[in-house]
Amino acid sequence: MNQLVAPSILSADFNNLGKDIKMINESEADYIHFDVMDGVFVPNISFGIPVIEHVKRIAQKPLDVHLMIVNPDHLIEPFVKAGASIVTVHYEACTHLHRTIQSIKALGAKASVSLNPHTPVAVLEDVIGELDMVLLMSVNPGFGGQKFIEHTYDKVRKLKQMIDASNSACLIEVDGGVNFETGKKLYEAGANVLVAGSFVFNSVNPKETIAGLRSL
Repeated sequence: MNQLVAPSILSADFNNLGKDIKMINESEADYIHFDVMDGVFVPNISFGIPVIEHVKRIAQKPLDVHLMIVNPDHLIEPFVKAGASIVTVHYEACTHLHRTIQSIKALGAKASVSLNPHTPVAVLEDVIGELDMVLLMSVNPGFGGQKFIEHTYDKVRKLKQMIDASNSACLIEVDGGVNFETGKKLYEAGANVLVAGSFVFNSVNPKETIAGLRSL
């Protein structure tokens, strides 16, 4: 079973971002996760293409870019050109989801779709075979440090059943409230990738925390 970790730089020290990226490079992390927020789809604004371009110059891990934005289609190409290896769009933000998925893949990136806590996994049944990853939000998107939503375990299990039934190689990623306790239960439920922000960057030894999450 894949047990992968994607530290979220939303919780990094932006006064010393290069130092934190170096730490991730030297760690057992699998991806570098970016939470891109527009202040419209979610009630917060984070960062955009310039930050990703700068990180790409020094990153030694694939960039996992989560677009929490309305109408993401016109920005997919700029984000891929900036260095995104994986592009995640929200089901709730895409009117023509299949077309959006195809656009991401045509640009050479891996295609991922995120679901908010209230959105059932069944909505992805007709596209699951096209996806490289599904990101389940285990908190309401927009802010770091929120409490984990317990219903997420059941969603992971349902999504895993759907993926297995379709013979898809799609990974399950979970973001929000991840720690050693929730992370272990998520892996057991069928998750593959854990996104961790404050739990990693606020820890005494972030590299050890990443290794710990990966080996639960």
